[in-house]
Amino acid sequence: MYKIMALDIGTKRIGVALSDYLLMLSNGHSCLMRQPENKALEEINKIAQNNNVKKIVIGIPLNMDGTQGAQAQDCKNFASKITDYEIIFEDERLTSEAAEENLRQKKIDFRKNKGLVDIESACIILEQYLSKK
Repeated sequence: MYKIMALDIGTKRIGVALSDYLLMLSNGHSCLMRQPENKALEEINKIAQNNNVKKIVIGIPLNMDGTQGAQAQDCKNFASKITDYEIIFEDERLTSEAAEENLRQKKIDFRKNKGLVDIESACIILEQYLSKK
């Protein structure tokens, strides 16, 4: 039995979510600072090892027309440094807006803690992937 991790990679922060062992539910885990990058990669590896992760789903911010821009390439470059896990890319267009709306509905004020949006975005990315399985 294993879990799947999802990452919402931003320029400043990385939202982390984990599935349950049934690969049905998505749970927010944490928000990591992206810099220094080697520390972020170390943290991702530690979370993955501690939670028996086999696959990592990474949100790719495609342009609205489906093309890849600089942000998508930045995510792929970061992802290329994650080893020992199967990496899956998932379209994450509009997840930040959906994440903010989810938090508003839960009456959670995220304006002073943007990391909450990153974690919620990671959950949405993981839910999208799990719904296709």
